[in-house]
Amino acid sequence: MSTMTSVERVTATLDRKPVDRLAVHEDPWGEAIARWKREGHIKENEDIGEHFNMDLRHGGWLNTVANLDFTPVTIEETEETILTLDGNGARLRRHKLHASTPEHVGFTVTDFASWKEHVRPFLVGPLDKRRIPFESYRQAKAFAREKQRFFCWGGVAPFEMMHPVTGHENMLAGMALEPEWIRDMVEVYTNLTIHCLEELFAAEGKPDGFFFFEDLGFKGRPFMSPAMYRELLQPGHKRLFDFAHSLGCKVIVHSCGYVEPLVPGLIEAGMDCLQAMEVKAGMDLRVLFKRFGDRIAFFGGLDVRALIANDRHAIDEEMDSKLIPLLRGGGSYIVHSDHSIPPDVDHDTLIYFLERGRRMLERI
Repeated sequence: MSTMTSVERVTATLDRKPVDRLAVHEDPWGEAIARWKREGHIKENEDIGEHFNMDLRHGGWLNTVANLDFTPVTIEETEETILTLDGNGARLRRHKLHASTPEHVGFTVTDFASWKEHVRPFLVGPLDKRRIPFESYRQAKAFAREKQRFFCWGGVAPFEMMHPVTGHENMLAGMALEPEWIRDMVEVYTNLTIHCLEELFAAEGKPDGFFFFEDLGFKGRPFMSPAMYRELLQPGHKRLFDFAHSLGCKVIVHSCGYVEPLVPGLIEAGMDCLQAMEVKAGMDLRVLFKRFGDRIAFFGGLDVRALIANDRHAIDEEMDSKLIPLLRGGGSYIVHSDHSIPPDVDHDTLIYFLERGRRMLERI
């Protein structure tokens, strides 16, 4: 097979068609990039995606904070953390020294009534175009075109828009006790996303694909039952995925945590590719391929702990045990770990991992 461009390679993978080699992608933490720069592996202004010859790029993240005119207020600050009140009325504590999920301290929105009073009015009505990153999307898309990389619009879906407003605990209790509140939030955020993207694409052109970030599980369990997913979240996902498909674009869904029970519902909603498949949460690429490999492509699922150990034998074993059965079985796959790349990973380890991934078809 002749050599493909990244656009052709990823497009074929998402269509579950043959490729010249496996596409590769990774997401190094800022701390990892800083380490590699200190060690002299990466130049100060060098593009990370191009340095590692990655096949995908994404951009266009929307601003869905409720009150765009609210200046965040610092409530408490230490050498390591900062607690702020934001435009969603959320009090979140973040680490200053490393990237992490913010700690949920408190929320103004805790139920349907407080949602309608404090946040909903900012998200309905005339669209505030400050939510749309026209310039950064334009630049990212143009760079991807220049390098012939597959370019995704990337952003969050309703679940990841709701919990910054009310927190997981309130949101999940609401699913059980006030489902009409959750339905309304899903509808409002779905409408907002589609309206923003219609404006963005009318001005700057559509992407090659969509990359929705939607963390729906934790260790060993999804955040909700499949029935609750179908009732409350799936309608919003279906509208978003249908919108992507109406533009001729495939849908990649990222989800950390254990989400295998939700995958059938995500496929019904229109998901074309599942990304991350976190091993330590209980996800197993081999099982997922057996169950769903005739309907979707896969992206990730290789235990990042093998990379963190900088153990090439462990990397070989992880890749061979999971990818050879998938590829021999006719599966479609993009090389990625099951998480992002922390600073424990040596630069040469990531180079080795990506290059071995590119050559995996030679082992079939």
